Amino acid sequence: MPSPATYRLRLPGPTAVPEAVRQAMARPVVSHRGREFTAILGRVEELIKPVLGTRHPVLFFASSGTGMMEAALVNILAPGERVLVATHGQFGERFAAIALALGAQVDLLEIPWGRAVDAAEVERRVDAARYRAVAIVHNESSTGVVSDLAAIGAVLRDRPTLLVADSVSGLAGMEMRQDEWGVDVVVSASQKALMCPPGLGLASVSEKAWKVADRANGLPRFYWDFRKAMAAAQKPETPFTPPVSLVAGLCEALEMIHREGLPNVFARHRRLSAALRAGCAAIGLRPYGQANALSSTVVALEVPEGLDGGEIVRGLDERHGTVIAGSRNKLAGKVIRIGTMGHVAAGDILTDLMHLEETLRELGRPVAAGTGVAAAAAVLQ
Repeated sequence: MPSPATYRLRLPGPTAVPEAVRQAMARPVVSHRGREFTAILGRVEELIKPVLGTRHPVLFFASSGTGMMEAALVNILAPGERVLVATHGQFGERFAAIALALGAQVDLLEIPWGRAVDAAEVERRVDAARYRAVAIVHNESSTGVVSDLAAIGAVLRDRPTLLVADSVSGLAGMEMRQDEWGVDVVVSASQKALMCPPGLGLASVSEKAWKVADRANGLPRFYWDFRKAMAAAQKPETPFTPPVSLVAGLCEALEMIHREGLPNVFARHRRLSAALRAGCAAIGLRPYGQANALSSTVVALEVPEGLDGGEIVRGLDERHGTVIAGSRNKLAGKVIRIGTMGHVAAGDILTDLMHLEETLRELGRPVAAGTGVAAAAAVLQ
């Protein structure tokens, strides 16, 4: 295991877990059907509703983010129904693969990687064909680009088509107004801006989507069945054994978020991601993706000509204990990614840049010491 003194987890998820959250998870395990856990789960739902921007019940599962993507689709589709999936990155492609595995008729809204989903193009496609749902990744962490759910929701609000959004890497790091924007199903998970370890998934379902999920002719489902989860949530419980300690940790993480204040949390994420991009640009790592749609929670960077992204990732890890992400897809070697989500402060960004400067120099790049740090510090003032 890495030494806590030298290991820096700077991925776009999983992210570093605050000490207070770790302490909450270290408390004695309680009965998942007892009054102690019921009180914790009820508090978690109360605290997470403003983060989601919803008044509807929130459903919790022992799950990764991918499991929640499958849960969203299996609950709103019937055999043979058609779904439009926006594919502008790795996780959009995963949404499409899940829909195909479930037997849906899948049409792709193919968008060049690094671009956001265009609401006008969604409108054109839903005018031309009847879809049960449009599935979109809110914050595409493979490219560092965020799509405008408010604009897309406005297109679908008065249509029978549902809007399903994966906000695994967006929720709690950027604004989500599910009810106001007309997002019918939002799914997320614990390990990113929610500042917890992996293993806890959640879903919030609109009234419009619930009418579809509650019908008798939908796809077969058991563990993922939102109807079971909704019935249990009234107690409040979960239908099957939840990760009790993770729920306790999420409760503490949400208390921390609300003490800081949601507007302040979002502003911090915007400020830190802007500072990191400025510092990286100063040392020759240009931001990747559509300039007016860059994420607040993950910074994707173009690798300079003559370098391989894997070399930068390995150099940071082996020499400095800083763990960032490359790309395991069509951007492999061309893009590196750094998380700016969750329990992150200005010192983390400046340390990232110091380590990046040293690593680039070790790889033969002419980077003057302090160049990136100074550019970031100017943004942070």
